[in-house]
Amino acid sequence: MRLLIVDDEPVIRKGLVKMVDQKRYSITEIRTASNGEQAIEMLREAEADIVLTDIRMPKMSGLELCEHIHQHYKHIQMVVISGYDDFAYAQKCVTYGVKHYLLKPLTSADLNKIIGDLIDQRGNEVISLSPYLAWIERAEQSIWLLHEQELDSLNSYWIHMIETSSLNAAQLNTLIQDCLGLLKGRLQEKGFEAQTIPLTNSTPRTKAEIIQYISQYLQFLYDELTKQRTGYYKNPLEEIKMYIDEHLAEDISLVEVAEMAGFTPTYFSAMFKKMSNETFVKYRIKTRMIKAKELLAIPHIRIVDIAATVGYEDYPHFAKMFKKTTGYTPSEYRQMIGIK
Repeated sequence: MRLLIVDDEPVIRKGLVKMVDQKRYSITEIRTASNGEQAIEMLREAEADIVLTDIRMPKMSGLELCEHIHQHYKHIQMVVISGYDDFAYAQKCVTYGVKHYLLKPLTSADLNKIIGDLIDQRGNEVISLSPYLAWIERAEQSIWLLHEQELDSLNSYWIHMIETSSLNAAQLNTLIQDCLGLLKGRLQEKGFEAQTIPLTNSTPRTKAEIIQYISQYLQFLYDELTKQRTGYYKNPLEEIKMYIDEHLAEDISLVEVAEMAGFTPTYFSAMFKKMSNETFVKYRIKTRMIKAKELLAIPHIRIVDIAATVGYEDYPHFAKMFKKTTGYTPSEYRQMIGIK
């Protein structure tokens, strides 16, 4: 357990350090800062589990420090120290997740009771999956599309999170198991039923084992899906493009195509651009113009009918898009290829 004490008075900082019963609460490190700015720099170097801060300080107040911690280090628990005159001001910190206040003058008993309560709460806290839902979604899509490079990037995210996390191994293991369980469930909904995953460390006990567990789990899902698809699997991008090609006359939207392919619109848009080097809209326009050229080469088909066939009921709009794409109007293009 790591504690950071923030106060602009050196004597008070030293007094607070002496008050803390380090052995009783297994506190491995106590650091001190003279103001909010210094505290933020120290948190960047090494995160704390509990921050104990005064309200009135130069450069950056305790209230501003609590706001920063709330935005960037939601897992850090905060305790605010205030005098009676500052208490109403200190209560504003409640919007930043502060639930504990200590009024001056402090006693050792009061301080250690608060620290003990915070440690007990930390041991019993429920870890929310909500911050990791975006990762789960990206992992699902990457495995489904067999994007190994993207999967490696997502694995690196977990390695960094675990190495820098203040959660203990048991808490991290619970978080990882829930995330990977949800990932497996989402893939099952798509029709991919993975076999029993042969992992050497079924119950990781250290951060290093947890990192190994995640890598093995993701790699197994990737390899298993690859094996299941051998011989009859079509590239998702090719299926999507085929669907677009077959529905040129319809005004299909990105949302519709994403739903057809089983992706969220946001992910589908980013994935399509990454895989094809162009946006969905640009690809659809390009495909329509290629088809229009093919039809314009057939003399007996009217240009207005060609426009409708490739999805443009409004002929002027078609003519404008055709010229923007090819540099010619439909009539000029026909003349250029020898059709009058």
